[in-house]
Amino acid sequence: MGEATAVHRIRARYVGSSTRCVSNARQPSPLTRVDSSPLVQPSTPLLTDLYELTMLEGYFAEGMNGVAAFELFVRKLPEHRNFLVAAGLEQAVEYLTTLRFTSQDREWLIQSGRFSRSFVESLETLGFTGDLDALPEGTVFFPDEPILRVVAPLREAQLVETRLLNLVHFQTVVASKAVRCVLAAPGKLLVDFGLRRAHGAEAGLLSARASFLAGFAGTATLEAVRRYGIPGYGTMAHSYIQAHGDEERAFEAFARAHPQSAVLLIDTYDTEAAALEVVDLQRRLAREGVKIRGVRIDSGDLGEHAVRVRAILDAAGMRDTTIFASGNLDELRLHELYAAGAPIDGYGVGTRMNTSADAPYLDCAYKLQEYDGRASRKRSEGKATWPGRKQVRRNFAASGQLAHDIVALHDERTGGTPLLVPILRAGALVAPLPSLEASRALLREQLDALPAPLRMLEAAAPYEVRISPALQALAREVDERHAPTRRA
Repeated sequence: MGEATAVHRIRARYVGSSTRCVSNARQPSPLTRVDSSPLVQPSTPLLTDLYELTMLEGYFAEGMNGVAAFELFVRKLPEHRNFLVAAGLEQAVEYLTTLRFTSQDREWLIQSGRFSRSFVESLETLGFTGDLDALPEGTVFFPDEPILRVVAPLREAQLVETRLLNLVHFQTVVASKAVRCVLAAPGKLLVDFGLRRAHGAEAGLLSARASFLAGFAGTATLEAVRRYGIPGYGTMAHSYIQAHGDEERAFEAFARAHPQSAVLLIDTYDTEAAALEVVDLQRRLAREGVKIRGVRIDSGDLGEHAVRVRAILDAAGMRDTTIFASGNLDELRLHELYAAGAPIDGYGVGTRMNTSADAPYLDCAYKLQEYDGRASRKRSEGKATWPGRKQVRRNFAASGQLAHDIVALHDERTGGTPLLVPILRAGALVAPLPSLEASRALLREQLDALPAPLRMLEAAAPYEVRISPALQALAREVDERHAPTRRA
């Protein structure tokens, strides 16, 4: 059976009487990162909770500014998460190293009437002069393991609590969701499509970054392409088809405008009929050297449409024309399509990933663990912490897979690979931070080392995180020190 005959038979089967329209997706074009300026202009220390400043004024009045150690950690995993991915360190470092109260900040604090002039004037010279140790971005971690540790004069260490939580929490949430999409559809091209439904501009940019760290191929968010050097992917909207009135004319105009990279959106009216239009158009444009790179499906039964469209394209000899799909996707839907063998080459994943719809927050905290040389712990019901400065040591099986982690005192020798590494000393970078590509590579290595059950989408038996005997002993010592004295 000849090629033309095959296409004719498929046309007869799928073409309906409705008018038809299409859209497109563009191939990635990696760009050099050119802008690392703060996302919030200007980056202000007033982007914090009020209580940080009220505590600072109390410390100021008492003359309290000894060295404090705080740690940021997650108490427990959300449902359906077997591990988390550390992310957001670069933005945390950017915040700490640029922390300053401007004259406008200080004047506003005075005018607010909440703070004494002497306290506000003391903020003029406040910046971050302490130490920061952290898990490198892309590190897989588990509950009770510090993501970062801040050791600094009390006022500095306290002030940065809210913004550090804000930055590290959000990207960790998104990276931990996005990596599930990567695991659900191995080998498929995944693109962040989430800006339009992200919870604000900063969330849109940071979720593009976090998903790329997790293994996504790129983003549709142009500013994330410029700011972070992430490959950019773009498509047409259904409005492009509708504006032209005629679907095939819209396809042709777009293909001529993008002669080597056009990916046409084919579900505006009738998906299979539009695929046949793409076949006809490619035959005509091929003589001019114009190549339609792919088609995109954004609605309906994506798997079934993909099977039909693949048959149409293959029958016309367009076997290298890709099929890209989008529309309300998450890791569960990706897994279904992958397991069914849907002939889809890549996916645009947006809302459910960028908002981490099934687990939009972590039970995380930033708590004081030591002040003025004395270990401290919180003993609140259900929220107790382990005291002292800590280190996480990872132990591996002979196979190279993760065996267990030990949370120990920072200077304790327990064996295993230490995960927290020096980032800042006396407020300055110890060494340049790894590139985003390097962090992606680190995460790939970490995923390869995860035991297979932890890589599944279903909940697995918890990974073993041990608390060292010395840390347990310190907790008992702190508890005895704070034991209530009962009156006779």
